[in-house]
Amino acid sequence: MLTKRIIPCLDVDKGRVVKGKQFQNIKDVDDPVRLAKVYMEAGADELVFYDISATSENRKIFIRTIEKIAQEISIPFTVGGGIATVEDFTEVLRAGADKVSVNSAAVRDPSIISKAAMKFGRQCVVLSMDVKRNKESWVVYINGGRIDTQIDAIDWAKEGEKLGAGEIVLNSIDMDGVKDGFDISLTRIISENVNIPVIASGGAGKPVDFYRILDEGKADAALAASVFHYGNINIKELKEYLYNQGLKIRRQI
Repeated sequence: MLTKRIIPCLDVDKGRVVKGKQFQNIKDVDDPVRLAKVYMEAGADELVFYDISATSENRKIFIRTIEKIAQEISIPFTVGGGIATVEDFTEVLRAGADKVSVNSAAVRDPSIISKAAMKFGRQCVVLSMDVKRNKESWVVYINGGRIDTQIDAIDWAKEGEKLGAGEIVLNSIDMDGVKDGFDISLTRIISENVNIPVIASGGAGKPVDFYRILDEGKADAALAASVFHYGNINIKELKEYLYNQGLKIRRQI
């Protein structure tokens, strides 16, 4: 069994970490560089950075902020938001990212996944999916959850893997910021239909939520934001809890 990962997420808007609920009512939280260092020292396995308004504002990602974070941390670092071309991948990787996450641009032009995987290796390519339930199925949204693509989430996950994505970040819009638990059904069905790691996102509220998504949901990693930002859950204590529940987890000794 592969080691399960705990990943804090920095949703950044105008240079500040922010957090909302179901992709709305965005509130200011903290400085991204400071938080990144705090999470590394707390035992986070990786860090994810999303420039959440880059795509909707049709602008480039904040490279200088990425450079500053990369200088402060030594854990794997994934960056996304406003990634539209293979050249954007190049710029972000040069700034210090280990992996690049692509979302809306990949839906519009799926070839960006295969081109980036061919140039940098699939281990550098992360397919981020913003997904919402539609009756008995799940649908992919783009532009920060603003546009319904009517694309089936399972089909898109399988296509993303086929094109060369090395892992998937699966964001549940329904559960985002609600703190009532991850979407276990969605995560499990995506995990069962692909052979690449799936990172569950959206809904973390309690330590047991992490255990359930990593166990029942079959996720390879669990990503969260506000429960870490506001100190509701301590990463080291969370890992001890998960270890005691029988999960294979990297702990600080």
